Amino acid sequence: MNNDEIYNAKIVDSALLIEDYLIISDLHLGYESSLNAAGLMIPKFQYKKILKRLKEILSKTNAKKIIVNGDLKHEFGKISRQEFKEIEDFIDFLKKEFEEVILIKGNHDNFTPFIAENKGLNVYNYYSLEKFLVLHGDKIPENPIKEETIIIGHEHPSIGLRSEERVEKIKCFLKGKWDLKNIIVMPSFNFISEGSDILQSKSISPFLKSVSLHNFEVFGIENFEILSFGKLKDILKVKNKLDN
Repeated sequence: MNNDEIYNAKIVDSALLIEDYLIISDLHLGYESSLNAAGLMIPKFQYKKILKRLKEILSKTNAKKIIVNGDLKHEFGKISRQEFKEIEDFIDFLKKEFEEVILIKGNHDNFTPFIAENKGLNVYNYYSLEKFLVLHGDKIPENPIKEETIIIGHEHPSIGLRSEERVEKIKCFLKGKWDLKNIIVMPSFNFISEGSDILQSKSISPFLKSVSLHNFEVFGIENFEILSFGKLKDILKVKNKLDN
């Protein structure tokens, strides 16, 4: 297997490529507005950075279709002006750049179906690509999963790397098994937060709460570079030695 492949899905920065489908997850558009309301005054930079990175990914792939795997927006119980505007503009961008746009509902996407419908799109609970089932990961489907490999977001995995007294987090993909199925956990396509450190944080997805992550493989990503760290249990052994 190539260093950039997980279960025949190709890693391209924070995205996955399966044939001509590009998959991204957890954009959390409008996150800045939420932080501003909480008193953290940061500029609204993420949307432009998302577009720039997505264009860079497109230049490196032959993707003609795209799947947004949940949490296109950030706010839970409402929608901010920033979210509404950015979601409309982003859907317009996707429809211009791709032949097909698939939106999957995440736990933050309470208003996304309304905006998508106005743009002529549906929002799905999951989407099947023959051997792959793409779903957000906040819920386990009631129906049996027939596909060989499950692809989820929701978790926002990252890994904390210690450099002297500092810990630097980088986004990562996780590769493992769930109920005899292959499972891939995607990092967020979000540029405000690197995500939750898998060495420190508890899992939030019901898919991951029911399994041990110790045998999961970790693939860090940093500006299109892929860093294969091996299994989580081996990383933890090294970390424990350094801590002691």
